[in-house]
Amino acid sequence: MHDILSEIWSTAKRNKLRTALTGFAVAWGIFMLIFLLGAGNGLINALTQNSGRYLDNSMMVGGGQTAKAHDGLKEGRRIDLDDQDFNTTERKYNTNVDNVGAEIRQGGVTITLGDNYISSTLNGVYPNLAVINKLEILHGRFINDIDNQQQRKSIVISEDQAKELYSGNIAKLVGQYVKVGEFAFRIVGITKKDASRMNDNAYTPFTTIRTMYNRGDKADHIVFTFHGLDNEQANEDFEDRYRANINTNHRAASDDEESIWIWNRFTQNMQMNKGMSIIRTALWIIGIFTLLSGIVGVSNIMLITVKERTREFGIRKAIGAKPASILRLIIIESVIITTFFGYIGMLLGIAANQYMDATIGQTKVNSGLFEASMFVNPTVGLDVCIEATLVMIIAGTIAGLIPARKAANIRPIEALRAE
Repeated sequence: MHDILSEIWSTAKRNKLRTALTGFAVAWGIFMLIFLLGAGNGLINALTQNSGRYLDNSMMVGGGQTAKAHDGLKEGRRIDLDDQDFNTTERKYNTNVDNVGAEIRQGGVTITLGDNYISSTLNGVYPNLAVINKLEILHGRFINDIDNQQQRKSIVISEDQAKELYSGNIAKLVGQYVKVGEFAFRIVGITKKDASRMNDNAYTPFTTIRTMYNRGDKADHIVFTFHGLDNEQANEDFEDRYRANINTNHRAASDDEESIWIWNRFTQNMQMNKGMSIIRTALWIIGIFTLLSGIVGVSNIMLITVKERTREFGIRKAIGAKPASILRLIIIESVIITTFFGYIGMLLGIAANQYMDATIGQTKVNSGLFEASMFVNPTVGLDVCIEATLVMIIAGTIAGLIPARKAANIRPIEALRAE
C-alpha cells in the first residue's frame, strides 16, 4: 500500500495542474452544496420564527364592508361583529371550535402611575388570547374568566410599559393600582417584551372595556382555536360555512367575502410550509447539479490520466503486471483525490456557514414599531455535510472506474504503440 501511495503522490506532483483542477471541481461541488443549504436554512428558519408568533390552529375574525346588495340593502354597509356572532361561533361550530374569545380595542388611553404616564391602547380580551398569541407572562398572570364575569378593573401591561411607569424592580408593580383615564385599574400581570410585535397594548377584561366605553353588544374581533380541520380543503369548506352563517346574522349575502375577514393561521402556515418546501427542493437541485459538475470533472480528468499513461500501463503489463493491479492503482488514486479535496470542501462550507451565522445569522429588520428576523442560524447539520462528502467520494470512485477498466483491459502491444 505504501508503494501505491508513493506512486500516486509522484504522479500528482508531476501533474500539478491536472490534480489541482480535479481537486477544485470536487471541493467546489461540496462547498456550494453546504453553503447553499446553509443560506436556505437561514431564510427558512427566519420565516418559521416570524410565523410562529401565533397558535397554528387558530382563527381571527373581523368585520368588513358588504360588497353585494342583499335583502333590500345596498352594498358598502359596515359589518360589526356582536354577541350573536359569538354565540353562533361557540354553539353552531362546537364540533370543530374549542375555545372562543373576543377582542375589543380602545385607543388613545393614558395610563398613569404617580408622575409617570404612558399612552396605550386598551385591548379587552378573553383568557384564550394569551394562548393564541403566545404571550409570555413575565410577572403575575393574564386576564382570567373571573375578571370577565365580574367585570373587574384588572390590567396586564407589557414589560416596556412597566419600565416607563416604574424605574425599580417592575415585579413590584403587580398588585399596584394605576389610573386608566379616570378609572383605577389593578395591575395583575406583566408580559415579556417581544421585539417581533408592538408592545403598546395593555390587556383588560373584554366585558370591562365594553361596559366602560358603552360599546353595547359589539366586538372588534372573534378569536378561537379549532381542531379536526387537517387539510386546506377542510379549512376552506369551514370558512365558507362560517362566513355564510355570520353574513346571515347581518343580512348580507352568504357568498359575500368582503363582509367579514377571516385570518386562518393554519392555512397560512400550510402555504408557508409549501413555500419553504419549494425553497429546500430548489436548493437541493442546485446543489446536486453542482456536485454532478464535480463528478464530471473527476471523470474527465481520470480519462485524461489514463490516456497520458497508456504507454506506462502497456509496459507494466508487458513485464507481468496484472489488470487488477492497474485497476486498483487508478481507483485508489481517484478515491484519495476525491476524499482529500472533498474533505477540504466540506470544511470550507462549514466555515462559510459559521461565518454567516456570526455576521448575519441574527439579522433583524426594525420598522421602528417591531423587529422581524431575516436570517436565523444559517447552518447545515454535520450529517448532511458528511453525507454530501461521501456521495462525492462514491461518485468519484465510480467515475474513475470506467477509465480504469479501459486501462486494465488494453493489450500491451496497443498500449506501447500509443503516443
